[in-house]
Amino acid sequence: MHRVKLGWWGPEVSEVCFGSLAISPLQGRITGQEGQEVLRYAVAQGVDWIDTAEIYGNYDQLRPVLKESPQVRIVTKSYAATAAELKASIESSRQALGRDILDIYLLHEQESHYTLKGHAAAWEALLGAKSQGIVNSVGISTHTIQGVRAGALQPGLDIIHPLVNFQGLGIHDGSLEEMVEAIKFAGSMGIGIYAMKVFGGGHLTKEPEKALDFIRSIPEINAMALGMSSIEEVDFNLSFLGGDSISSELRKRVTAKERKLYIADWCQGCGNCVETCSHGALSLGDGQACVDLSRCVLCGYCGRVCPHFCLKIV
Repeated sequence: MHRVKLGWWGPEVSEVCFGSLAISPLQGRITGQEGQEVLRYAVAQGVDWIDTAEIYGNYDQLRPVLKESPQVRIVTKSYAATAAELKASIESSRQALGRDILDIYLLHEQESHYTLKGHAAAWEALLGAKSQGIVNSVGISTHTIQGVRAGALQPGLDIIHPLVNFQGLGIHDGSLEEMVEAIKFAGSMGIGIYAMKVFGGGHLTKEPEKALDFIRSIPEINAMALGMSSIEEVDFNLSFLGGDSISSELRKRVTAKERKLYIADWCQGCGNCVETCSHGALSLGDGQACVDLSRCVLCGYCGRVCPHFCLKIV
C-alpha cells in the first residue's frame, strides 16, 4: 500500500482512506455486520484510516474494528457551530468510538469564508481541543471551490477534504478546473488534502480506472477516501492503485453489478431531479423524491443535479 503524508502538518497514512459512508445506515447497501467485514478486510490489506461523520450514524459499527486495530486512524466530522456544540460532539465521538484521542476532526461541509466565520466559535473550540491533545489534526470538508480557498487561509487548519472527480459532479459553485486550481492553491500552502466523491457518488463506477487516475494526476491531492461496500471493490481499488493486474472477472464484478436508483432518506424534495428526468421516472411525494423503477433507465442524470448526493445508482 502506497503511503503518503497529509501536507506539512498531517500524519503519514495509506493513500486510500476507507470512506465508511458506503457501509453506514445512511446508504443501506449492506448490513452493519457485512460492512464491518468489508472494513476488516480493507484494514488487513493495509488501509490504515477511516473517514466517518456524526451524521453517518455508524460509530457503533466502527468501534469494534478500531478496538481490534488500534493502529488505524479515525477521521470524523461535525456540523457544530458553537463552542458548546463542538465540545459535546468531540466528547460523544471519543466515547462512541472508544478513542481518547481523535486523529483528525473536521468541520463538516464548510462552503466559504462566510460559513467559516459563522462557525468561528466552533473552530476556536476545535483548536483548543488540539492544543489539549484531544485531537491531533483539524480541518474542514467541503463541496465548494470557495470552501477550499477559505480553508487554505484559515489559521491553524491542517487538512481539507474536498469534493473532486473527473467530471466535476457535485461541485456547487463553479467548474472542475476552478476546483483543481483551488486545490493547487491549498496544496501550495502546505495543507493536507484527501479527495471525496472520487466516483461521483456512484455515477462514475463504469470508468473506475479513469476516476482513480484523475485523482492521482493532481499532485497536491495526497490521498483519497473511497467508499467501498464489498470485498471486490476493495480488491479492485487497491490492486489498481498498487499497479497490479486486474482480471476481467474482477472488473466485471465491480462495474457490471445489478444496479438500482437509491434515494437517501435525507432528500429535501428540491425537485431538481424530477425536472431533469426525461423518462418520467421521478416524482415528489411526502416532500421527497420517489422513483418508478419500471420507468427508470439508470442513466444517472438525476444524481448530477442533486445538491446533496441523495440519488445514487447502487
